[in-house]
Amino acid sequence: MVTTVKFAVIKVVQIVDTFSIWCKQKLSLSIKPAGFCLFAIALSLTFLTNACKPWPNQAIKPLRVGITSWVGFDIALYAEPSGIFKQRGIEVELIRFENQQDASRAVMRGALDAAFVSLWDVMQVDPGNATPLVLMTTNISAGADGIVAKPKIKSVADLRDKKVGAKLGTVNHLILLEALKAHQIKPSEVQVLDYSNDVSAQKIESGEIDAAVLWQPMLGEIANKINGNTIYTTKQVDSLVIDILISNESILEAKKAQIKQFMLAWFDVMDAVKTQPNKVFDTVGKKLGQSGESVARDYAGLKPGDMSLNRRMFGADGRLNSAKTEIVQLLHSDPRHGRMIREDVKIDGTLVNEVMAGWKS
Repeated sequence: MVTTVKFAVIKVVQIVDTFSIWCKQKLSLSIKPAGFCLFAIALSLTFLTNACKPWPNQAIKPLRVGITSWVGFDIALYAEPSGIFKQRGIEVELIRFENQQDASRAVMRGALDAAFVSLWDVMQVDPGNATPLVLMTTNISAGADGIVAKPKIKSVADLRDKKVGAKLGTVNHLILLEALKAHQIKPSEVQVLDYSNDVSAQKIESGEIDAAVLWQPMLGEIANKINGNTIYTTKQVDSLVIDILISNESILEAKKAQIKQFMLAWFDVMDAVKTQPNKVFDTVGKKLGQSGESVARDYAGLKPGDMSLNRRMFGADGRLNSAKTEIVQLLHSDPRHGRMIREDVKIDGTLVNEVMAGWKS
């Protein structure tokens, strides 16, 4: 496409120059070819306009967006069956990943156009030629994540010298570090067992560990099974468990129009969550093989990524910039994760502010 347009521009310049010389020669002979010259220039401009249009076989490819299983991301599934993507003139392929860091890597390598990930995860993605670019906030945890403990453990303060299941380097690790910081406990004072969400749930149920960092609905389910205590949730703080949409600058430059329409579609979904929540939750539930009620319960533990939230996050003194600084501090406070910290993550509200200004329901 770019090569075609470049070639067209060169040819038009050549044509216009040729006709310009021809016109001057004819004018010097007192001939009046003005109409023909204007016709030639108009013909050249028509050639350029048509050259800039995609050829019939140059169909726009679907926007490829990475997504992991998380209610804050899965809410986007409503956009396809509801016709929102179609109304916005885009085709979107949502590609499932097991973890957010793999999705982040795919964006950095150009295998994806964008991805739903957490700010925490993208700040640990492998270094490369591309720089992570934060486009939008999709949700913030506000009770959807937390720590469940054995019955004898009543508070986060009781975790000193205890065994806690949390996968190092993941969002579960962040949740634990956030809780410890809020209660002035050093990470080194807690034994962190490098377990995934599912394994942590199994280990605390069998009594092998004292506490586990989990997300809903597993958090509440395990607490009931072991008659334990939910000693912490992200509702207790202005959480750093912030989920975002990322891309990189080269992809954004090439596919800005499509990405912009995708972001508009996201705000359409957020509007639908506000105005017709049952329809949204039922639709998403069917896509996930769950009930609409279970989706609604899980989503209730989040601050939705609507315009109000995004204005707060991307403002002049926006929360994203301070959150980035706090995440760096937490990563340095517990190097057991063994990850490289990406402090070059770019937070730019230009596009999301443009999208919000132009959004209409």
